[in-house]
Amino acid sequence: MQRRKFIKSAIGGSSVLLLPLNISAGTKKSSQSLKFGICADVHKDIMHDADARLQAFIDEVTHENLDFIIQMGDFCRPYDYNQGFMDIWNSFPGKKYHVIGNHDMDGGFKREQVVDYWKSDGKYYSFDTKGVHCVVLDGNDHDASSDRPGGYARIIGDEQLNWLESDLEQTSLPTLIFCHQGLDNDLGGIYNATKSRLVLERANKKAGFQKVIGVFSGHHHQDYQNTINGIHYIQINSMSNQWLGDKYKHNRYSKEVDEKYPWVKYTAPYKDPLWAIVDISLNKTLKIEGRKSEFVKPGPKELGVNKYAFGYENVPVISDRIFKL
Repeated sequence: MQRRKFIKSAIGGSSVLLLPLNISAGTKKSSQSLKFGICADVHKDIMHDADARLQAFIDEVTHENLDFIIQMGDFCRPYDYNQGFMDIWNSFPGKKYHVIGNHDMDGGFKREQVVDYWKSDGKYYSFDTKGVHCVVLDGNDHDASSDRPGGYARIIGDEQLNWLESDLEQTSLPTLIFCHQGLDNDLGGIYNATKSRLVLERANKKAGFQKVIGVFSGHHHQDYQNTINGIHYIQINSMSNQWLGDKYKHNRYSKEVDEKYPWVKYTAPYKDPLWAIVDISLNKTLKIEGRKSEFVKPGPKELGVNKYAFGYENVPVISDRIFKL
């Protein structure tokens, strides 16, 4: 589905959400607008058509006059044979940023290898553009408390939190945070999320205005938004699928696809790739312009999946949202 057609139908319906956002202090003199493309959880190493999905994103955002694009993790592992996929991403002519996801190290890779392969700016880092400070976090730290939950690491360690506190102290600009795992979601999100959020809230209190505007995450393959103590936490749905697991596995594709991409059958794929365009006018609005698709049949409903089995409802959409300033 073409995005323009979806936007027209969405605005005519109920998918545009108007939400309060107070960043007036410290930004009154700014008339700049920041616009960027964002996608999450492409899962090159799971999805048989990941290249085509990423190409569709790059084809459209290349003509959007964006300030940058950013992918929110679970992108691709640093195998030589994934270079063609990386070439698609790197064909975007503007600035490009990466967030590390938990699956990007599958196969025994280290985060440093992923950073090097992607040619990213680091495991965690920050940058300024168009009057906005952007912070990329790494939610895959291993150096936190020994009582962390099993499975994939999902912690922001003390060293990184100290860096974050210092980084926020040094900027007077309104700030966006990007992290693969949700800081607002205790269903597999950041384990020490409260501790991490407190760093953001203290920065706002000390600044005397809403310095941290919002936090973007991927990882959860869902579509939702939460507001905690004035900070908006925005989940960007997967470009590709919802993970259903062994109980609901179903082979929707050919034998050849199943043999080469055996994990696809454990997902509910989206027919069309999902992504969003974020437009921030510091004197007006923060607008998220998303895309809508449908599940490749059979979807979760046909398979008998409780729509709230994973917490938030399983939907193949990134909702349009407008945060009024």
